[in-house]
Amino acid sequence: MKDQKKYRFLFAGGGTGGHLFPAIAVAERIQFHNPDAELLFIGTRSKIEGKIIPSLGYKFKSIWIKGFSRSFKPENLLFPLKLLVSLIQSVWINFRFKPDVAIGSGGYVAGPAIWGASVIGSKIILLEQNSLPGITTRLLEKCANEIHISYEDSVKYFKDKSKLRLTGNPVRKSLELIDREYALKQFRLKNRKTLLVLGGSLGASTINEAVAANLNEIVNNNIQIIWQTGKLYYDKFKAYESDCVRVFPFIESMDAAYSSCNLLLARAGATTIAEITMLGIPAILVPSPNVAENHQYYNAKSLFEKNAAFLVEDKILSEKMIEIVVALITDDQKLNDLSSNAKKLSKPDAADIIAKQAIKLADVK
Repeated sequence: MKDQKKYRFLFAGGGTGGHLFPAIAVAERIQFHNPDAELLFIGTRSKIEGKIIPSLGYKFKSIWIKGFSRSFKPENLLFPLKLLVSLIQSVWINFRFKPDVAIGSGGYVAGPAIWGASVIGSKIILLEQNSLPGITTRLLEKCANEIHISYEDSVKYFKDKSKLRLTGNPVRKSLELIDREYALKQFRLKNRKTLLVLGGSLGASTINEAVAANLNEIVNNNIQIIWQTGKLYYDKFKAYESDCVRVFPFIESMDAAYSSCNLLLARAGATTIAEITMLGIPAILVPSPNVAENHQYYNAKSLFEKNAAFLVEDKILSEKMIEIVVALITDDQKLNDLSSNAKKLSKPDAADIIAKQAIKLADVK
Protein backbone atom coordinates (compact mmCIF):
# COMPACT_ATOMS: atom_id res chain seq x y z
CA MET A 1 0.00 0.00 0.00
CA LYS A 2 1.42 3.40 -0.98
CA ASP A 3 0.58 5.36 2.16
CA GLN A 4 1.99 8.59 0.79
CA LYS A 5 -0.31 8.79 -2.24
CA LYS A 6 -2.96 11.47 -1.90
CA TYR A 7 -6.06 9.40 -2.49
CA ARG A 8 -9.46 11.02 -2.92
CA PHE A 9 -12.60 9.65 -1.25
CA LEU A 10 -16.11 10.85 -1.91
CA PHE A 11 -18.95 10.22 0.55
CA ALA A 12 -22.66 10.45 -0.20
CA GLY A 13 -25.48 9.79 2.20
CA GLY A 14 -27.77 11.71 4.47
CA GLY A 15 -31.23 12.99 5.09
CA THR A 16 -31.05 11.41 8.55
CA GLY A 17 -28.30 10.79 11.08
CA GLY A 18 -28.69 7.06 10.44
CA HIS A 19 -27.28 7.51 6.95
CA LEU A 20 -24.83 10.30 7.76
CA PHE A 21 -22.97 9.24 10.91
CA PRO A 22 -21.72 5.87 9.57
CA ALA A 23 -20.12 7.77 6.67
CA ILE A 24 -18.48 10.18 9.11
CA ALA A 25 -17.18 7.23 11.16
CA VAL A 26 -15.51 5.76 8.06
CA ALA A 27 -14.14 9.17 7.03
CA GLU A 28 -12.51 9.57 10.46
CA ARG A 29 -10.75 6.20 10.14
CA ILE A 30 -9.60 6.91 6.59
CA GLN A 31 -8.01 10.12 7.87
CA PHE A 32 -6.40 8.15 10.70
CA HIS A 33 -4.83 5.61 8.33
CA ASN A 34 -4.12 8.03 5.48
CA PRO A 35 -3.79 11.60 6.82
CA ASP A 36 -3.09 13.01 3.36
CA ALA A 37 -6.34 11.73 1.89
CA GLU A 38 -8.74 14.26 0.35
CA LEU A 39 -12.35 13.83 1.45
CA LEU A 40 -15.51 15.31 -0.05
CA PHE A 41 -19.11 14.85 1.06
CA ILE A 42 -22.12 15.27 -1.23
CA GLY A 43 -25.52 15.94 0.30
CA THR A 44 -28.43 18.34 0.43
CA ARG A 45 -27.95 21.64 2.21
CA SER A 46 -31.40 21.60 3.86
CA LYS A 47 -30.87 18.26 5.65
CA ILE A 48 -28.71 17.21 8.60
CA GLU A 49 -25.59 16.78 6.48
CA GLY A 50 -25.75 20.41 5.37
CA LYS A 51 -25.11 21.50 8.97
CA ILE A 52 -23.00 18.68 10.43
CA ILE A 53 -20.46 18.14 7.64
CA PRO A 54 -19.22 21.76 7.37
CA SER A 55 -19.11 22.00 11.19
CA LEU A 56 -16.69 19.05 11.24
CA GLY A 57 -14.42 20.75 8.73
CA TYR A 58 -15.06 18.47 5.76
CA LYS A 59 -15.55 19.76 2.22
CA PHE A 60 -19.20 19.68 1.23
CA LYS A 61 -21.05 20.00 -2.07
CA SER A 62 -24.82 20.08 -2.32
CA ILE A 63 -27.12 18.73 -5.02
CA TRP A 64 -30.79 19.54 -5.65
CA ILE A 65 -32.33 16.09 -5.06
CA LYS A 66 -35.23 15.61 -2.67
CA GLY A 67 -37.04 12.40 -1.76
CA PHE A 68 -40.31 11.38 -3.36
CA SER A 69 -43.13 11.70 -0.81
CA ARG A 70 -45.26 8.56 -0.41
CA SER A 71 -48.35 10.75 0.04
CA PHE A 72 -49.22 13.05 -2.83
CA LYS A 73 -47.67 16.49 -2.61
CA PRO A 74 -47.42 19.07 -5.41
CA GLU A 75 -43.62 19.06 -5.06
CA ASN A 76 -43.62 15.42 -6.22
CA LEU A 77 -44.27 16.79 -9.70
CA LEU A 78 -40.78 18.34 -9.58
CA PHE A 79 -39.08 15.05 -8.72
CA PRO A 80 -38.13 14.06 -12.31
CA LEU A 81 -36.59 17.51 -12.89
CA LYS A 82 -34.74 17.47 -9.56
CA LEU A 83 -33.44 13.97 -10.27
CA LEU A 84 -32.17 14.96 -13.72
CA VAL A 85 -30.47 18.10 -12.40
CA SER A 86 -28.95 16.12 -9.50
CA LEU A 87 -27.56 13.50 -11.87
CA ILE A 88 -25.90 16.23 -13.95
CA GLN A 89 -24.59 17.97 -10.81
CA SER A 90 -23.22 14.68 -9.50
CA VAL A 91 -21.36 13.81 -12.69
CA TRP A 92 -19.84 17.31 -12.75
CA ILE A 93 -18.77 17.18 -9.08
CA ASN A 94 -17.25 13.73 -9.55
CA PHE A 95 -15.53 14.76 -12.79
CA ARG A 96 -13.86 17.68 -11.02
CA PHE A 97 -12.99 15.85 -7.79
CA LYS A 98 -12.04 12.52 -9.43
CA PRO A 99 -12.48 10.25 -6.39
CA ASP A 100 -10.52 7.02 -6.28
CA VAL A 101 -13.33 5.52 -4.19
CA ALA A 102 -16.90 6.71 -3.61
CA ILE A 103 -18.70 5.52 -0.49
CA GLY A 104 -22.50 5.60 -0.38
CA SER A 105 -24.20 5.30 3.00
CA GLY A 106 -27.84 5.47 1.89
CA GLY A 107 -30.63 7.97 1.63
CA TYR A 108 -31.94 9.38 -1.63
CA VAL A 109 -28.95 11.74 -2.02
CA ALA A 110 -26.60 8.76 -2.40
CA GLY A 111 -28.29 7.62 -5.61
CA PRO A 112 -27.23 10.39 -8.03
CA ALA A 113 -23.90 11.00 -6.25
CA ILE A 114 -22.70 7.40 -6.35
CA TRP A 115 -24.04 6.84 -9.86
CA GLY A 116 -22.03 9.90 -10.94
CA ALA A 117 -18.90 8.41 -9.39
CA SER A 118 -19.44 5.14 -11.22
CA VAL A 119 -19.78 7.02 -14.54
CA ILE A 120 -16.24 8.39 -14.21
CA GLY A 121 -14.84 5.00 -13.19
CA SER A 122 -14.44 5.36 -9.41
CA LYS A 123 -14.48 2.26 -7.22
CA ILE A 124 -17.75 2.02 -5.27
CA ILE A 125 -18.41 0.92 -1.69
CA LEU A 126 -21.96 0.84 -0.34
CA LEU A 127 -22.89 0.80 3.35
CA GLU A 128 -26.24 -0.70 4.33
CA GLN A 129 -27.20 -0.06 7.94
CA ASN A 130 -30.65 -1.67 7.96
CA SER A 131 -31.79 -5.27 8.09
CA LEU A 132 -34.07 -4.59 5.10
CA PRO A 133 -31.82 -2.85 2.55
CA GLY A 134 -32.99 0.52 1.28
CA ILE A 135 -34.08 1.17 -2.29
CA THR A 136 -30.99 3.29 -2.99
CA THR A 137 -28.62 0.46 -2.03
CA ARG A 138 -30.51 -2.06 -4.13
CA LEU A 139 -30.57 0.25 -7.15
CA LEU A 140 -26.82 0.85 -6.87
CA GLU A 141 -25.88 -2.81 -6.36
CA LYS A 142 -24.67 -3.24 -9.94
CA CYS A 143 -22.30 -0.27 -9.58
CA ALA A 144 -20.71 -1.51 -6.36
CA ASN A 145 -17.40 -3.24 -5.85
CA GLU A 146 -18.28 -4.01 -2.23
CA ILE A 147 -21.45 -3.80 -0.14
CA HIS A 148 -20.94 -3.74 3.62
CA ILE A 149 -24.03 -4.92 5.50
CA SER A 150 -24.92 -4.79 9.19
CA TYR A 151 -27.26 -7.79 9.43
CA GLU A 152 -26.99 -11.32 8.12
CA ASP A 153 -30.74 -11.01 7.37
CA SER A 154 -29.84 -8.61 4.54
CA VAL A 155 -28.03 -11.20 2.41
CA LYS A 156 -31.17 -12.60 0.78
CA TYR A 157 -32.10 -9.21 -0.72
CA PHE A 158 -29.01 -8.98 -2.96
CA LYS A 159 -28.40 -10.74 -6.25
CA ASP A 160 -24.58 -10.79 -6.27
CA LYS A 161 -23.56 -12.33 -2.94
CA SER A 162 -19.85 -12.06 -3.81
CA LYS A 163 -19.97 -8.31 -3.20
CA LEU A 164 -21.33 -8.63 0.34
CA ARG A 165 -19.31 -8.17 3.53
CA LEU A 166 -20.98 -8.66 6.94
CA THR A 167 -19.03 -5.83 8.54
CA GLY A 168 -21.51 -4.08 10.82
CA ASN A 169 -22.66 -0.49 11.10
CA PRO A 170 -19.74 1.95 11.53
CA VAL A 171 -19.75 3.91 14.81
CA ARG A 172 -17.41 6.75 15.68
CA LYS A 173 -14.54 5.72 17.95
CA SER A 174 -15.11 8.78 20.13
CA LEU A 175 -18.32 7.27 21.60
CA GLU A 176 -17.61 5.42 24.85
CA LEU A 177 -19.02 4.92 28.31
CA ILE A 178 -17.74 7.14 31.13
CA ASP A 179 -18.02 7.00 34.94
CA ARG A 180 -21.75 6.78 35.77
CA GLU A 181 -21.59 8.99 38.86
CA TYR A 182 -19.80 11.70 36.89
CA ALA A 183 -22.29 11.33 34.01
CA LEU A 184 -25.31 11.70 36.32
CA LYS A 185 -23.84 14.89 37.77
CA GLN A 186 -23.83 16.40 34.28
CA PHE A 187 -27.62 16.01 34.27
CA ARG A 188 -27.96 17.07 37.92
CA LEU A 189 -29.47 13.70 38.79
CA LYS A 190 -29.06 11.29 41.72
CA ASN A 191 -27.72 7.76 41.74
CA ARG A 192 -30.97 5.91 41.11
CA LYS A 193 -32.60 3.93 38.29
CA THR A 194 -32.55 6.09 35.16
CA LEU A 195 -34.55 5.86 31.95
CA LEU A 196 -33.09 7.52 28.86
CA VAL A 197 -35.68 8.52 26.23
CA LEU A 198 -34.59 9.23 22.65
CA GLY A 199 -36.74 9.90 19.62
CA GLY A 200 -34.04 10.97 17.20
CA SER A 201 -32.79 14.50 16.52
CA LEU A 202 -36.22 15.65 15.33
CA GLY A 203 -38.14 13.68 17.95
CA ALA A 204 -40.91 11.08 17.96
CA SER A 205 -44.45 12.21 18.73
CA THR A 206 -45.72 8.83 19.98
CA ILE A 207 -42.79 8.32 22.36
CA ASN A 208 -43.09 11.85 23.75
CA GLU A 209 -46.83 11.53 24.29
CA ALA A 210 -46.42 8.14 25.97
CA VAL A 211 -43.76 9.49 28.35
CA ALA A 212 -45.93 12.49 29.22
CA ALA A 213 -48.99 10.31 29.84
CA ASN A 214 -47.08 7.93 32.13
CA LEU A 215 -44.64 10.37 33.71
CA ASN A 216 -46.13 10.52 37.20
CA GLU A 217 -46.29 6.76 37.52
CA ILE A 218 -42.72 6.37 36.27
CA VAL A 219 -41.45 8.88 38.82
CA ASN A 220 -43.54 7.27 41.57
CA ASN A 221 -41.64 4.05 40.93
CA ASN A 222 -38.44 5.89 41.92
CA ILE A 223 -37.25 6.17 38.30
CA GLN A 224 -35.64 9.35 36.98
CA ILE A 225 -35.66 10.36 33.32
CA ILE A 226 -33.32 11.94 30.79
CA TRP A 227 -35.69 12.91 27.99
CA GLN A 228 -34.66 14.07 24.54
CA THR A 229 -37.88 15.35 22.99
CA GLY A 230 -36.40 16.39 19.66
CA LYS A 231 -36.32 20.00 18.55
CA LEU A 232 -39.80 19.84 17.02
CA TYR A 233 -41.43 18.90 20.35
CA TYR A 234 -39.32 20.60 23.00
CA ASP A 235 -41.58 23.62 23.52
CA LYS A 236 -44.56 21.32 24.07
CA PHE A 237 -42.90 19.12 26.71
CA LYS A 238 -40.27 21.30 28.41
CA ALA A 239 -42.73 22.13 31.22
CA TYR A 240 -42.45 18.51 32.41
CA GLU A 241 -38.91 19.16 33.70
CA SER A 242 -38.39 18.57 37.42
CA ASP A 243 -35.70 17.48 39.88
CA CYS A 244 -35.92 13.93 38.55
CA VAL A 245 -36.93 14.63 34.93
CA ARG A 246 -34.47 16.41 32.64
CA VAL A 247 -35.87 17.55 29.30
CA PHE A 248 -33.74 18.51 26.27
CA PRO A 249 -34.44 19.28 22.61
CA PHE A 250 -31.20 17.49 21.72
CA ILE A 251 -28.48 15.84 23.82
CA GLU A 252 -24.97 16.78 22.73
CA SER A 253 -23.10 14.49 25.17
CA MET A 254 -24.33 11.02 24.28
CA ASP A 255 -21.42 9.52 26.22
CA ALA A 256 -22.90 10.97 29.43
CA ALA A 257 -26.48 10.06 28.47
CA TYR A 258 -25.71 6.41 27.73
CA SER A 259 -23.48 6.15 30.81
CA SER A 260 -26.23 7.51 33.06
CA CYS A 261 -29.03 5.21 32.00
CA ASN A 262 -30.04 1.75 33.17
CA LEU A 263 -32.55 1.43 30.34
CA LEU A 264 -33.10 3.15 27.00
CA LEU A 265 -36.44 3.83 25.30
CA ALA A 266 -35.87 4.76 21.66
CA ARG A 267 -36.71 4.39 18.00
CA ALA A 268 -34.99 1.52 16.19
CA GLY A 269 -32.84 3.58 13.86
CA ALA A 270 -29.69 1.94 12.56
CA THR A 271 -27.33 4.34 14.32
CA THR A 272 -29.07 3.90 17.68
CA ILE A 273 -28.83 0.12 17.31
CA ALA A 274 -25.15 0.28 16.36
CA GLU A 275 -24.45 2.41 19.42
CA ILE A 276 -26.40 0.31 21.92
CA THR A 277 -24.84 -2.93 20.70
CA MET A 278 -21.35 -1.46 20.88
CA LEU A 279 -21.91 -0.10 24.40
CA GLY A 280 -24.22 -2.85 25.67
CA ILE A 281 -27.17 -0.59 26.53
CA PRO A 282 -30.38 -2.44 27.55
CA ALA A 283 -33.12 -1.05 25.37
CA ILE A 284 -36.83 -0.95 24.60
CA LEU A 285 -37.05 -0.32 20.86
CA VAL A 286 -40.17 1.27 19.38
CA PRO A 287 -39.93 1.09 15.57
CA SER A 288 -41.25 4.11 13.73
CA PRO A 289 -44.22 3.20 11.51
CA ASN A 290 -43.45 6.17 9.28
CA VAL A 291 -40.15 5.11 7.70
CA ALA A 292 -39.58 3.65 4.26
CA GLU A 293 -40.38 -0.07 3.95
CA ASN A 294 -40.83 -0.40 7.74
CA HIS A 295 -37.09 -1.01 8.07
CA GLN A 296 -36.96 -0.04 11.76
CA TYR A 297 -39.25 -2.94 12.62
CA TYR A 298 -36.88 -5.39 10.95
CA ASN A 299 -33.90 -3.80 12.74
CA ALA A 300 -35.59 -4.20 16.14
CA LYS A 301 -36.85 -7.70 15.33
CA SER A 302 -33.29 -8.85 14.62
CA LEU A 303 -32.28 -7.84 18.16
CA PHE A 304 -35.47 -9.01 19.84
CA GLU A 305 -35.11 -12.52 18.43
CA LYS A 306 -31.63 -12.72 20.00
CA ASN A 307 -32.81 -11.40 23.40
CA ALA A 308 -30.66 -8.31 22.81
CA ALA A 309 -33.46 -5.71 23.10
CA PHE A 310 -37.17 -5.50 23.89
CA LEU A 311 -39.53 -4.68 21.01
CA VAL A 312 -42.76 -2.69 21.50
CA GLU A 313 -44.98 -1.60 18.65
CA ASP A 314 -45.68 2.10 18.38
CA LYS A 315 -49.47 1.73 18.62
CA ILE A 316 -49.39 0.02 22.05
CA LEU A 317 -46.52 1.93 23.66
CA SER A 318 -48.57 4.26 25.84
CA GLU A 319 -50.77 1.42 27.10
CA LYS A 320 -47.89 -0.95 27.92
CA MET A 321 -45.19 1.52 28.89
CA ILE A 322 -45.39 1.40 32.69
CA GLU A 323 -45.69 -2.37 32.80
CA ILE A 324 -42.66 -2.91 30.54
CA VAL A 325 -40.41 -0.13 31.86
CA VAL A 326 -40.88 -1.02 35.52
CA ALA A 327 -40.54 -4.76 34.90
CA LEU A 328 -37.27 -4.33 33.00
CA ILE A 329 -35.57 -1.54 34.93
CA THR A 330 -36.08 -3.29 38.29
CA ASP A 331 -34.80 -6.66 37.02
CA ASP A 332 -31.00 -6.44 37.15
CA GLN A 333 -30.56 -9.93 35.73
CA LYS A 334 -32.71 -9.11 32.71
CA LEU A 335 -30.81 -5.85 32.18
CA ASN A 336 -27.51 -7.74 32.32
CA ASP A 337 -28.79 -10.33 29.84
CA LEU A 338 -29.92 -7.66 27.37
CA SER A 339 -26.61 -5.84 27.73
CA SER A 340 -24.53 -8.99 27.26
CA ASN A 341 -26.53 -10.19 24.25
CA ALA A 342 -26.46 -6.76 22.64
CA LYS A 343 -22.67 -6.63 22.90
CA LYS A 344 -22.43 -10.02 21.18
CA LEU A 345 -24.03 -8.43 18.10
CA SER A 346 -21.65 -5.48 18.06
CA LYS A 347 -18.99 -5.08 15.42
CA PRO A 348 -16.92 -2.24 16.93
CA ASP A 349 -14.24 -2.42 14.22
CA ALA A 350 -16.67 -1.85 11.33
CA ALA A 351 -15.50 1.69 10.56
CA ASP A 352 -11.86 0.61 10.63
CA ILE A 353 -12.46 -2.41 8.38
CA ILE A 354 -14.36 -0.35 5.79
CA ALA A 355 -11.75 2.43 5.87
CA LYS A 356 -8.94 -0.06 5.22
CA GLN A 357 -10.94 -1.63 2.38
CA ALA A 358 -11.53 1.78 0.84
CA ILE A 359 -7.80 2.56 0.95
CA LYS A 360 -7.04 -0.87 -0.50
CA LEU A 361 -9.48 -0.32 -3.36
CA ALA A 362 -7.97 3.10 -4.03
CA ASP A 363 -4.58 1.45 -4.38
CA VAL A 364 -5.81 -1.01 -7.03
CA LYS A 365 -5.41 0.14 -10.58
